[in-house]
Amino acid sequence: MAKVICPGSFDPVTNGHVDIITRAAALFDEVIAVVVVNPGKSPSFTVAERIDMLKKSTAHLPNVSIDSHSGLLAGYVKQIGAVAIIKGLRAMSDFEYEFQMALTNKKLAPEAETIFLTTSIDYMYLSSGLVKQVAAFEGDISAFVPAEVLGDVELRLRGRHLAEGD
Repeated sequence: MAKVICPGSFDPVTNGHVDIITRAAALFDEVIAVVVVNPGKSPSFTVAERIDMLKKSTAHLPNVSIDSHSGLLAGYVKQIGAVAIIKGLRAMSDFEYEFQMALTNKKLAPEAETIFLTTSIDYMYLSSGLVKQVAAFEGDISAFVPAEVLGDVELRLRGRHLAEGD
């Protein structure tokens, strides 16, 4: 049974994330979407909230589970016995960083491959940062995030620029 991981910060989860996870679920027996904790970032949502959003957004995918990890991704790969790391690529700017990470992960966990899935054309422009910015200025983010989490994301992010003194 081939087990793969789809790591990300998912802060918040977007339709682009769900697209990559859904496509990975069609290719592999078991997919684990992993909320990776990055100590260099200040997330808008807690790890528990991001896990909950992912569970709601992927409930229709029976072979997808959700987990979190703080530490090296290669360590998690070894811990669970994953055969691959699935990463979505939106543009060439993503590729340079992701290629460097793929080579590093291959050195640290040679048993796992990194597989790049190109993002659907519908989501090539989409990022969690864009969702945060549009929501902060009370723009419509309904096309950007799964319907299952829209209310949660709006509640947290709407008017955030006002709270920050902008």
